[in-house]
Amino acid sequence: MKQFINKIKVGTKGMIPLFLFAFIPTHAQKQWTMQECIDYAMQNNITLQKARLSQQSAVEDVKGSKGALLPTVSASANQSLGYRPWQDTGSTTVTNGMVNTKVDKTYLNGSYGVNAQWTVWNGNKNTNNVKLNKLSGQQAELQVAETANSIQERIAQLYVQILYLDESIKVSKASLETSQKNEERGKEMVEVGKMSKADLAQLTAQRASDEYNVVDAQAQMANYKLQLKQLLELTGEEEFDVVIPQTTDDQALAEIPALQNVYQQALLSRPEIESSKLAIESSDLNVKIAKAGWLPSLSLSGSFSTSTNSLSSNGWSNQMKTNFSTQAGLTLSVPLFDGRQTRTSVNKAKIQRQQAQLDLQDQQKTLYQTIEGYWLDANTNQQRFRAAQTTVESEQQSYDLLAEKFNLGLTNIIELMNGKDKLLSAQQNRLQSKYQTILNQQLLRFYSEGRPTPDITK
Repeated sequence: MKQFINKIKVGTKGMIPLFLFAFIPTHAQKQWTMQECIDYAMQNNITLQKARLSQQSAVEDVKGSKGALLPTVSASANQSLGYRPWQDTGSTTVTNGMVNTKVDKTYLNGSYGVNAQWTVWNGNKNTNNVKLNKLSGQQAELQVAETANSIQERIAQLYVQILYLDESIKVSKASLETSQKNEERGKEMVEVGKMSKADLAQLTAQRASDEYNVVDAQAQMANYKLQLKQLLELTGEEEFDVVIPQTTDDQALAEIPALQNVYQQALLSRPEIESSKLAIESSDLNVKIAKAGWLPSLSLSGSFSTSTNSLSSNGWSNQMKTNFSTQAGLTLSVPLFDGRQTRTSVNKAKIQRQQAQLDLQDQQKTLYQTIEGYWLDANTNQQRFRAAQTTVESEQQSYDLLAEKFNLGLTNIIELMNGKDKLLSAQQNRLQSKYQTILNQQLLRFYSEGRPTPDITK
C-alpha cells in the first residue's frame, strides 16, 4: 500500500465548468462526490484565488500600457508671498488734493498653467508594451488554469485513494472476523486437548495483528479525508466524508487509451504548454522593445500659462489677460551613444528568447514523461489486476480447504496462518492494482480531455 501511495504523482491542466456549491452544515453529515469537491475547490481554494488576483493585476497592466499611448495633461497653480525688507520707494497717489506715498514690502505672485505632452513615436516601444502586457495577461489566465488543474488532479488522487482504503478496510475487517473465529475455535480445541496453548497464542497474535491492520487503514483513510478537506479550505469541527461509489472490475479492465493520442491531445490543451509558447512571443516583443533604443523618438508638447503680481498697477483680471501666453513644439531625440546599454538590452532579450524556446522543449518533454509514466502504470497494474484475480481465487480455495482441515484437526496452526496470510496478501494486491489502474486511467483521461471524470465509476 505504501508503494501505491508513493506512486501518486501531481500534474496540471484546464479548468472545468464551475458553479458555486454552498456548504451548509446540517444535522445529517454531508457526503461529497468528487464533482462537488472539485466545484467547491474551484470557488474557495486560496491558492486558486491568489492566482485569479494575479490575473486581475495583469489586466490592469494592459489598461495602463494602453493609457501610455495617450497624451498626458497636467494643470498647475502657484501662489507665493514675497517680502522686501529694505524697500524704500513705493507708489504715490493723490486723493482729494492729498499726496499719499505707499511702500509695499510684501507682495503676492501668482502663476497658472496647463501643460500637455504626447509621445508621437518612440520606435513602437509603447505599442509593443501593450502587446507584451496582453501576452502577460494571457499567461496569467493560463496560470489560473494550471493551478486549477493541479487542484483537480490532486482531488482525483485523494478521492481514488479514499475509495481504495474503504475497500481495503472491508477486506481487513473480513480477515479480522476470520481470525476471531479461528481464535474461538482454537480455544475450544485447547479445552478438549487437541491444541496447545502455544498454538492458541499464535491465533490470538494473528487476531491482534488483523485488528491493528483495520485501525491503521482507518487512520490512513482519515488522513486522506483531512487532506481533501484542507484542499477544499473547509474549516470547523464537523466531520468530513465522501460518497463511496460502487466500482467494478470492468472499470479497471477498460481499454487504456493510446499513449501518443493522449500526448497529442495534451499538447493542444495543456495550459503550461500554451504558456511556454506565449513566453516565446513575449521574448520576441522584448527584442523589438530593446531595439527601439537605437531609434529616434518624436514627442509633441504644448502649454498655456499666465501670471499675476500684487505690485502691478493693473487689476488681477487684466494681468491674467495680458500675461497669458501659449506655446507648442515638437521634440526629436536621436540616440547617438548610450554606453552600450541598448546593445546589452538587445543581447539579453535574445538570450531570453532562447531560454523560452528551451523552456517549451522542457515542458513538452516533462509532459510526455508524465503521461508515459501514467500510461505504463495503467498497463502494468491492469496486468497485475488480471493476475491478482486468479491468485485470489486460488488462495481462497486453498484457505477454505485449510480451514476445513483445521476444524477437523487434520492440519496444524502454522499451515492455517500461512494460508490466511497468503489470502490476505492476494486480496490487498488485487485491490491495490485495481485502484491504481483506475487512478491512472483517470489521470490519462484528465490529460487528454482536460478534466477527471466526475463519476468515478465511469
